[in-house]
Amino acid sequence: MSAADVPDPASGANPTAPVGPDTILLGLNTFGDVGLFPDGHPVPHAQVLRQLLEQAELADEVGLHAFGVGEHHRRDFAVSAPEVFLAAAAARTKKIRLGSAVTVLSSDDPIRVFQRFATVDAISNGRAEVMLGRGSFVESFPLFGLDLADYEVLFEEKLELFDKVRAQKPVKWEGRTRRPINGLSVYPPLEHHLLPAWIGVGGTPESVLRCAEYGYPIIFAIIGGQPRSFGPLADLYREAMAKYGHPMQQVATHSPGHVAATDEEAREEFFPHWLGQRNQIGAERGWGPGSRAEFDYLCAPEGALFVGSPETVAAKIALLKETLGADRFDLKYSNGTLPHAAMMRSIELFGTEVALRVAALLAGRGAGTPQALKE
Repeated sequence: MSAADVPDPASGANPTAPVGPDTILLGLNTFGDVGLFPDGHPVPHAQVLRQLLEQAELADEVGLHAFGVGEHHRRDFAVSAPEVFLAAAAARTKKIRLGSAVTVLSSDDPIRVFQRFATVDAISNGRAEVMLGRGSFVESFPLFGLDLADYEVLFEEKLELFDKVRAQKPVKWEGRTRRPINGLSVYPPLEHHLLPAWIGVGGTPESVLRCAEYGYPIIFAIIGGQPRSFGPLADLYREAMAKYGHPMQQVATHSPGHVAATDEEAREEFFPHWLGQRNQIGAERGWGPGSRAEFDYLCAPEGALFVGSPETVAAKIALLKETLGADRFDLKYSNGTLPHAAMMRSIELFGTEVALRVAALLAGRGAGTPQALKE
């Protein structure tokens, strides 16, 4: 059973159905990146989490569609238990959808994931969603006693089990990675609908086809290169969804970015924090050092960093509608040691000015008109 079969209690419609040719939903996500005090000492994780609540409240106040927090288990990110944070955010927000970005399903228990998000859904009055992924960081595997050699099978089996639990029927399942389940029910169920569940994809056809097999909406993590290069994967997803006979779901993208009054201000404010995180992660993964030239390339009109003035960021988002047919865009607004105040200002501009400009571009100048979106 798909989430498309059950109406969303708040809107009366499936919250992950495609939104139409002249609309794109705007959301935010963050990993709870740990900032620095002026003297160079890291902000305590507890303080970062309290700041995150302020950021979620502001995102709700300015009318954004969704707020997501990613799961990590390392010193430079504060969010390791997304659902606990989301439950707190649910009590302090009114309309915004609340989700993970992503939940590392491979190293978690699918039944507990469902139960925790079902609890968030109840507290938030139907605003919870989960984004499932394998995770680009692997610290959770040794932390929870898992073997990286089982990376693929863990995700495949746990996704299969999660899907059965999500259907809210007695579960019958068996596989390699845990003992079988024979007809047990999982509580609490959701009140009026199925839990909206996305699959996060880094860019492989195999992951796209897996997502389509389950009939889930898809979100592409686009952190380098050009978003338009994901066009063939978006097409593959739509073709596979039709082949499997599933109702079409949303195609979303996620990219890092930062909004300020001008392009120059946004780039100068964001660059040192982007470079620091880029080089730290790059050193862990064997990449060469980043540079200002790389940064400027990614900030260009067709690059993967959504950094600039409201006009610039809006034009890049509107272009996603033309090149990918995107239904939703989530801005990863935190980046390394970017200060809380700068992130708050970026959120405010994203929700008040960028959103209005995107709507004007798509409605007034014509979605699917390349020149209009690039001007």
